[in-house]
Amino acid sequence: MLLRLMATASSPIFDVVMHQPEIPNNTGNIGRTCVATGCALRLIHPLGFDTSEKAFRRAGLDYWPRLAPIEHDSWKEYLNAGGGDARRWCFSTKATRPIWEVDLRPGDHFIFGRETAGLPDDILTAHDNTTLALPMAPNERSLNVATAVCAVIYEGLRQCVARGDIRLSAEARLDF
Repeated sequence: MLLRLMATASSPIFDVVMHQPEIPNNTGNIGRTCVATGCALRLIHPLGFDTSEKAFRRAGLDYWPRLAPIEHDSWKEYLNAGGGDARRWCFSTKATRPIWEVDLRPGDHFIFGRETAGLPDDILTAHDNTTLALPMAPNERSLNVATAVCAVIYEGLRQCVARGDIRLSAEARLDF
C-alpha cells in the first residue's frame, strides 16, 4: 500500500518562499508548480505587481484558486510566522554549495529572491550555512526563477521518494 502524504494548506510537502518577487508571470508559474507538487507558496512583500494582474492570473490559470498563497508584509514577519522551526534553504547564484550536498525533507522552506537581484546580502549572510546553488555552466548568469523553483522542488521530491518519505502511485503521481 502507498504511504499517504497529506499535502494540504496545513501540511504542504515544502514551502516555497518568494522574497519580493517582481514578475507576475514567474510567480504565477511558481504557484502552478506549487499546486501540482503539493507545496505551499509564501510571498514576502513588497511585490513588484498586483496579484490581480492579468499576466499573473493567466500564468496560474485554474490553479491559483487552489493555491491560497500566504503573504507576509516583510522578511521579519515571515521569520516570525513562517513555520517556526522549519529548515530554511536559500538559493543563490552566489552560493558555492550545490543542492545535492544536503538532504531535503518534507516541511523544508525553499527561499528565492527577486528576479533582478536575488536575495539581499543580509539574508544570505544570516543563512550562510544553508545557502545552496543549482550548478550551471561557467559564465552563465542565472536560471529563470520559476525554472529554479521547479528544479529545487523536484530534487526535494526525488530525495523524499528515494528515502521512502513519500511514494508514487503506479501512475507516477504523488499520493495526496
